[in-house]
Amino acid sequence: MERARMVEEQLAHRGIEDQRVLDAMRRVPRHLFVEESAAPYAYEDHPMPIGDGQTISQPYIVALMLQAARIGPEDRVLDVGTGSGYAAAVAAQLGHRVVSVERHPDLAVGAAATLEALGYRVEVVTGDGTLGWPAAAPYDAIVAAATGPSVPRAWVEQLAPGGRIVMPVGRPGRAQHLALFEHDPDGSLRETNLGSVAFVPLLGAQGWPVP
Repeated sequence: MERARMVEEQLAHRGIEDQRVLDAMRRVPRHLFVEESAAPYAYEDHPMPIGDGQTISQPYIVALMLQAARIGPEDRVLDVGTGSGYAAAVAAQLGHRVVSVERHPDLAVGAAATLEALGYRVEVVTGDGTLGWPAAAPYDAIVAAATGPSVPRAWVEQLAPGGRIVMPVGRPGRAQHLALFEHDPDGSLRETNLGSVAFVPLLGAQGWPVP
């Protein structure tokens, strides 16, 4: 099966060690979260376009981000940049509650329909992801699929004590890195660089300006 091969060759053999993440990636049918014409290539390790200038991240990056987020069975998760809903579906296998924010209404509607049809319990909302989603805060983990200039202040305010934020940081089209921010007991954020990445921009009031 292509999904099992993806998990073994692209994830486990490249350092993804969290067994819960690997099991979740085995369960979620990525080919149902891409356009029908792209379905034969859904388990290859590269991003794919999904419309509105957005992409679905490559499987390895999804796994790396969710592994870094350390989502436990009782955790509340904010997923920023729903896209097709794939990463939110994987996160739903790991945590207790997932709220996913998408700024493009068409993508939000499509993702919500796919997630509901497949039985994933994800609340998809349309809005400015840089402002988080206060109604469901606090969150134990916040995961973002777009690169920002820094951590949005709203996310820090909505993060539970001991929470984690995983997001790419850097200017679009230039050097970016994937960062893990951990909420220390003294209230500060400790950053760990997880390596170079390339993501679409995080647009909004506390991200990059909307064109």
